[in-house]
Amino acid sequence: MLKEIYEKAISNSVTEKDALYILSLNNERLLELFFYSDSLRKHFKGNKVEICSIINAKSGNCPEDCAFCAQSAYNKLEINEYPLLDVKEMIKAARLSKGFHSKKFSIVISGRKVSNRREVERIKEAVRKIREMGLMPCASLGFVNDEILKELRDVGLHTYHCNLETSRDFFKNICTTHSYEDKIETIKAAKRLGLYVCSGGIFGMGERKEERVKFAFELKNLNVDGIPVNFLIPTKGTRMENMPFMESREALKTISMLRFVLPEKNIRICAGKEEVLRDLQSLMFFAGANGIMMGNYLTRRGRSPEDNLRMIKDLGLEIDKI
Repeated sequence: MLKEIYEKAISNSVTEKDALYILSLNNERLLELFFYSDSLRKHFKGNKVEICSIINAKSGNCPEDCAFCAQSAYNKLEINEYPLLDVKEMIKAARLSKGFHSKKFSIVISGRKVSNRREVERIKEAVRKIREMGLMPCASLGFVNDEILKELRDVGLHTYHCNLETSRDFFKNICTTHSYEDKIETIKAAKRLGLYVCSGGIFGMGERKEERVKFAFELKNLNVDGIPVNFLIPTKGTRMENMPFMESREALKTISMLRFVLPEKNIRICAGKEEVLRDLQSLMFFAGANGIMMGNYLTRRGRSPEDNLRMIKDLGLEIDKI
């Protein structure tokens, strides 16, 4: 059955039933699954790993009520809150990321959207300078309109990021202050303007296997370019503080399912990989991933770049450079 699904993936014709079969596999068949998911990765992406990194350029006090997020004003956490950083600080972080071979560097802000023209101009200046450094500038700025997206594109923005987070049906369980359609319209706007679109989500929030599959096909239907994969880190003070960590082998099967459903896309493993995959982190590439986020996340520290680079080298993989 796996061989048949693999052959369907080569022609980009995997069905929801096929994807659910992958998620339902017994853990004893993981190595068999990895044979096919790794073969798909090599077929479509070769032997290269794409590295990206981010800066939390504006932190905390977000008016949205996302149940998983430490930056939401609805959740009771003490985090480092600050307004939009100066351009110099963004560029300093970008320079550090370039030093550990990041190909892309993203400016990420909390909140529903950029709040004023001064913020837009500061981000535009940072995007210009990041492009001049030889990195691909990316941004995650919430629900921005076509005009702002066009301005950012025209100064060099390569990628716009807007996570769907989960399936359409499950979304109401994690957020009520904005809609799934808000996210989809933002993704479509970025696509219309010719930007590379990065959209993924968080697994392990209590969703069923069927919902993970529907989420994967939502991304497929939107034809997003890159899929950032995050795993929930249950954080005290959020509404999801009592959720268990996703089981590591279940997380790896989820990565494989995404590779089968979205064989030509860039699948990048981001926050939560350290806590969820633990000693199995290197297996994410055999599961089908071809990219990772390096460095720190929004409110959490990541694994050291040196350890990640050593892992990539030890696996005989290459870094995908500009």
